[in-house]
Parts: sequence; C-alpha cells; structure tokens
Amino acid sequence: METGVACYARAAFLPSGISSQHSTALVSLHRFLHLSAPRYSLKSSSLFGESLRAVPRSSIKISEAKNSSLEEFLTKATPDKGLIRLMICMGEALRTISFKVRTASCGVTACVNSFGDEQLAVDMLANKLLFEALQYYHFCKFACSEEVPELQDMGGPVENGFSVAFDPLDGSSIVDTNFSVGTIFGVWPGDKLTGITGRDQVAAAMGPRTTYVLALKDFPGTHEFLLLDEGKWQHVKETTDIGEGKLFSAGNLRATFDNPDYDKLISYYVRENYTLRYTGGMVPDVNQIIIKEKGIFTNVTWPSSKAKLRLLFEVAPLEFLIEKAGGYISDGTQSVLDKVITNLDDRTQVGYGSKDEIIRFEKMLYGSSRLEAGVPVGAAA
Repeated sequence: METGVACYARAAFLPSGISSQHSTALVSLHRFLHLSAPRYSLKSSSLFGESLRAVPRSSIKISEAKNSSLEEFLTKATPDKGLIRLMICMGEALRTISFKVRTASCGVTACVNSFGDEQLAVDMLANKLLFEALQYYHFCKFACSEEVPELQDMGGPVENGFSVAFDPLDGSSIVDTNFSVGTIFGVWPGDKLTGITGRDQVAAAMGPRTTYVLALKDFPGTHEFLLLDEGKWQHVKETTDIGEGKLFSAGNLRATFDNPDYDKLISYYVRENYTLRYTGGMVPDVNQIIIKEKGIFTNVTWPSSKAKLRLLFEVAPLEFLIEKAGGYISDGTQSVLDKVITNLDDRTQVGYGSKDEIIRFEKMLYGSSRLEAGVPVGAAA
C-alpha cells in the first residue's frame, strides 16, 4: 500500500495490448462506487513545529468560495453525476501518479511506442493507472492514450457515457531532471474519439505533479486544485481572464532556421524584453499561462521541422483549458479547437495565449489575423 494514496488492491483489469507486469491497481472510488478499500494517509508534515498546510502560497488566490473540495466543487459545477464521477476517478489516479513520479525510478525501459518515442518506466506506470481508473469508473466506453494509440473498450455505455483520450505523462523526458511533468486528458461524450473536434469536449484537465487543473464545458473558468498533505484536492484558484504580459515559451526553435516568419516572431520577443520561461514540457508551460494569467506558448512547424504535438492527446485538452481560462488558441489561421480530429495521430502547430499575443502570432506567421477581422473565436465566441 502506498503512503498518502487511497489504494484498492485488485487483479489487473487491463485492455488488450497493455502489460500487466507492474503493480496492481491503486485507484479507490469507494465513496462513489460503494467499494470497500483500505485507506492510509500521510500524516501532517511540519516545518519548525508549524503545519506545512499553514504555510501560505503567495501565488495562489484563496477565498472562502474557492476553498471547497473537488467533490463539493464538481457537485455545484455540473448536474451530470457521470461526469462528476469521472473527474473524481481521474483525480484519484492523478494523486497516485503524483506520488509515483516523486518516488519511482526513472530509468529508460527497452520498449518504444508506436510513434517511435522512447518510453520511461514511469510513463507506463501512469498509463496503466489511468486505464485501470477508467475501468473502475464504469461510464467510460472507449479510452485511448498516447502510449497505446488504439481504442480500448472500457465496457461503459454509449448513451450517457464518455470516451477519454490522455497523455499519461507529458514531458516524461525531463522527469529525471526533476522538472515538472503532468498528465493531460480530454473527455468527449459518447463513443467517438475521431470525427470530433476539441470544442466537442465536455471536460479537460491536466495534473502537474501537485495540482489538478480542470475545466467543464458548461461552467465558467479553469480551476486549480491543490493536493493537500492528507491526500485531498482543494480548490485554490479560478482563472477567467488571460491578459497581456511579456512572458513567452517558445517550442520547436529549430523551425526558426528555415521559417523566417517564426524567426521574426522570436526576435520580436527578445527585442521587446519578454521573459523566456520554457521547460520543454507543454504541461508546465501552458500551466504557467493559466496560473500567471499572461503570456504565450508557441510551437511552430516547417517542412524540415514537422509537427510533433498530437491534437487528440495533448493539444485539444490544453486548448480547452486555455479557452475556458479566457485565453485564445491558434494554428496560425484558425482556432485549433475547430479542427476535426480525423486520425488518432493527427498533429498540429499551435499558439496559446492572450488575445493580443495570438493576433501577433497569426499576423507574423500568415500576414493577417482573424481576430482583428472581428471573427468571434476563442474566449470571445
């Protein structure tokens, strides 16, 4: 049993094609699924005699209205009990992954996924935990992950059910350097993960180590939950507006070599004294835009430096979070939320940020911006 993690020992319920070599399932949903599961929580840590929970986080805005638990927040945010259970279920998995990332060995395994990416042991562990969590959930029809890019039947219903696509541990190549990494997932209604758009999502989330950042389609804002010492998720911040600020995260800088427009954009940031904050992981880079409520993230392609970011597993869920937070997204000519996901491996370039930053992004890359033309997109839609 893992310290600080609600656990439920069980035989592995894995879809075909997923290894059951690692540990048994660690997801507990007994309060919602009426399962009986032993629980063992971390004791309150202390620093010079004071509870660590009493140490304020200056970067977090906490009010009485934002001091609710994950369950309390979701109950107020949506009447859909199935969606509530799903988000809580994934929160349990994220809590376990958070613990594992802090403690697991990060040695490289011998396996390589079908996209040709080298996988880490902690990648596969996170992947296994998320599939098992969705198996417990009973309302998930299909699930698909970046590590197992094939539809897996989770046994849930089509009507009133959901399908989930996830990147189990985005940024895993930097986990051994102790940089922030995180899980990304998007939730679509029914039984389809192709022939859909990012705008069709009913919820999306990311879990950067100690926080759970989520948004629901019919509820305003993007919301941050902090993982407390006792293992509970507490609502600590709501973001509804991403404003202007000289902060940039520039991915795929190789493209500046033969993409003169991208080179001009990056030169503009440097010339105008923007602060560079780039980790090499899209979860922390996008998360800082939401938490700091300013900035821009770019990942631009060119024929010699093709798109790497996957629309289904990474881009669409993060776009959903940015737009719900009051930001804007673009592939240079349109909102990527409106792009139809035709194949599980569809890829795209992208820019996330404030309205003025996305206008600049589009104009420098393609000469004009649909935002200036008055087309209602992004947060203005």
